[in-house]
Parts: sequence; C-alpha cells; structure tokens
Amino acid sequence: MSLLCLWLGAFSYSHAQIPNEKPIRIIVPFSNGGPTDVVARVLGPKLSSILKRPVVIENKVGATGGIGALFVAKSIPDGDTLLLGTSSIMAASPSLTLNLPYDPVTDFSPISMVATIENILVVNPSLPVKNIKELVAYAKENPGKLTYASSGIGSTYHLGAELFSSQTGIQWVHVPYKGAAPAIQDVLAGHVQVMFDNVSSAIPNIKAERLKPLGVASLKRYPTLPDVPTIAEQGVPGYETTIWLGLFAPANTPQPIITQLNKAVREAVNSSEYKDKLEFLAMQPVVSSPQELARLLKADTAKWAKVVKDAGIKPE
Repeated sequence: MSLLCLWLGAFSYSHAQIPNEKPIRIIVPFSNGGPTDVVARVLGPKLSSILKRPVVIENKVGATGGIGALFVAKSIPDGDTLLLGTSSIMAASPSLTLNLPYDPVTDFSPISMVATIENILVVNPSLPVKNIKELVAYAKENPGKLTYASSGIGSTYHLGAELFSSQTGIQWVHVPYKGAAPAIQDVLAGHVQVMFDNVSSAIPNIKAERLKPLGVASLKRYPTLPDVPTIAEQGVPGYETTIWLGLFAPANTPQPIITQLNKAVREAVNSSEYKDKLEFLAMQPVVSSPQELARLLKADTAKWAKVVKDAGIKPE
C-alpha cells in the first residue's frame, strides 16, 4: 500500500496516520557513518513516528553519490523511495561529471531541506594573518605562494576555495588530498597553509588553538563560534559555500504525496529531539517548501557551473 493510496483514502493530514506496514526507504548515496547518513538516521525515526509507518535507511554507495541518486530517479514515483540528496551530488555534480546518468532537476521532485553543514576558512597559526582582509592582502603580496588544501578536486572545499579566489582576485595553489582527514592533518602540520573545513570537524582544533579561524562560509555567524565573523561581512559580499541536505522523491510523484511528506518533514525537523541531535553534531536543522528547495537547487547549480568553468576544472 503506497503513500498515494493513503492519501486517496482521505484529504486531511490527520487521516494519513493510518498504519502502513510497507516501509518508506530513504536512500543515502554515501557510506554508513558519514554526515548524510547520520542525518538520515536521526530523521528516519521521527518521520516513522509521524507517518505511522516504518522508515528504513539504505546506503547505496558509489560514483560520488551517483548510484544512489540514479536508483531513486528510476524508482516508482509513489512516495515509498526517497533520496537524501546533498548540494554536492545535486548542484555540483552536473558540472563535474561527464555523462551524469541522472538530471537533478528533471528526475526528482523536491520535498524539503532537512539540514545544513556550515564550512569555515581556517589557517595554520603560523600564517601571519588574523582575518579575511589580511589573508587577501597577504595572498596579493605573495601571488602563487599561498597554498590551500581540499578533500579532492571538485569537492565542496575545492569549489569553495575557487569561488573565494574569483570573488577576491587572489591567486593561490590547490593541494588536493584523498579525503578531508589527510588534508587537515597537513594544514595542522604546516605543510599547507589554508583550508575550508566543516565547522563540526574544525571546532576541536580551533578550541585547542591548533587552527586559526578566519571566517564562516555561511551568510550568518555560527552559534557556537559567535566571535568569528562570516566571510561575507569581511569584504566578500554574498560569499557562501554552505552544504545543504534535502529530501527528494522521483519525478512525477503526485503533488498530494509531496505535500504530505513536506508536512511530516517540517514536524520532524522542528522537533526538539531532531534539533538537539543535529546541533550536538554541529549541523543546522532547516526546513523549506518544495518550491524553495527547487529554487536553491537551480541557483546553486548555476553558481557551481560558473565556478567550475572559471577555474578550468575538467569534468571527469
């Protein structure tokens, strides 16, 4: 019995609480234990309680998230199979991947955002700068000598650095790594000077004074680091590289199902339990309308396409 059958039985949201033994599957396109997986496993039980039906989390890993995304894109549009998509696989991948087997816009129906993961620009304490303006000045005085680490070519951290470069006019050298962990280790050791990192992993090193924070990469200051200004307010207007996570259904999922799921997601994300767990993990709980998520996807896709083109990054 699909979610569509539930809706057809009644028009009110309250009537959608009829028990249903068939589970909703939330497909996580990344490995178990990662940030996307953690959010799914916090969200799943809340949705299950609200919708009165099982919610199962399935990890379908591979092709930088493409295998999971394609699986959902080809699923029956009945609300029973959903994708927990990220800004990387939905907005950046179209510009970074040759012959992407799915279209993030036409193959999916947006439901709602569920979380954001904020990034922060950090430097090795030995670098003689205290803020973004000083970093830009230092880079311009030493063109091509400043190095920045990333978790790999085309990663959020790489694209964020290239966006920063284009908006400030600086020249620096990209040092890609196979993952964020080895990248930040070399920044800590002073082999590389700068990196965009996510706030959750950066905070322990910031508090231990092993890294110096220069600016938050979102449009609002991060609650746990209220004294660290955003990059935007330090002379780079509009700069933002926030990672977002959103729930998507296959394209052509009936609107009543999308509406019902959106209501359930709103209730789940606004619950104190969900908020507390995400904030403990240094993530931000966020909800949106399907239309707002669609607009965000369109805007970010255009933004990253320009960054990839301007930086000369070749799709693979």
